[in-house]
Amino acid sequence: MNEHFERLLQRAEQLITRIEAVLPQPMSAPDWAAAVAWRYRKRSSGHGVLEPVRHVGAMRLGDLQEIDAQKEKIQRNTLQFVQGLPANNVLLTGARGTGKSSLVRACLNEYSPQGLRLIEVDKSDLVDLPDIVEVVAERPERFVVFCDDLSFEDGEPGYKALKSILDGSVSAASPNVLIYATSNRRHLLPEYMKENLTYTHTADGEVHPGEVVEEKISLSERFGLWVSFYPFSQDEYLTIVAQWLSSLGVPAADIEAARPLALVWALERGSRSGRVAYQFARDYAGTHATQS
Repeated sequence: MNEHFERLLQRAEQLITRIEAVLPQPMSAPDWAAAVAWRYRKRSSGHGVLEPVRHVGAMRLGDLQEIDAQKEKIQRNTLQFVQGLPANNVLLTGARGTGKSSLVRACLNEYSPQGLRLIEVDKSDLVDLPDIVEVVAERPERFVVFCDDLSFEDGEPGYKALKSILDGSVSAASPNVLIYATSNRRHLLPEYMKENLTYTHTADGEVHPGEVVEEKISLSERFGLWVSFYPFSQDEYLTIVAQWLSSLGVPAADIEAARPLALVWALERGSRSGRVAYQFARDYAGTHATQS
């Protein structure tokens, strides 16, 4: 009888162990000394983990040209945050390849010695933001939760989770966490022509957006600091090309000779952006080194 009971108890314990293995577990803290940046990832079991980013891109604030006004705003806000002063969540919007993501990473490189850390979260994982905030809430470091290329379709679950964090709800608020997001959409949600029909006009001519438009504006308005980026002019693009070529060791005479090639490169890609300038510089510098 006792032997039968022991076998039954053993099987019950094995069953409980298996069940516990598949149930969602509280997220555990990583080794914070292993890196200055992490990526949040969901395992197939549904468990969320913070994976260290071993090699952070060596982007520096001085490398970013022709966005001085945007750089000043982001740098000032980030410095305030690191120093424990009031600072805002940030939404960086505008043309692709103009330095939005690079500016955030450059700030990490600039201020990580002062305790700044970065956690990159995909849009699909924003529903787990409260868990991430809970893990870092008691840490002495300052954490930027970074959402790159953020936009939502109507009804996506991450929308409400982000809205809750930005509102600073009791369960989400933490003074050592800010949200930095980049997007090509100013209001983060798709906008349709039919929504213009929801606008109303008062007797004195004032225009008021309808409920649908108000809802779409409400999320972006929760970011305290908006920073807009714009397509580069030809001269600005060439300035960025020259800066990257110089940093890659190309002689001044060759930089001047590269201008026409840089313009053709941009024309073929249909864009004069910082990303395109960087890609051209790497191609030209590599080719120049091969021919030398």
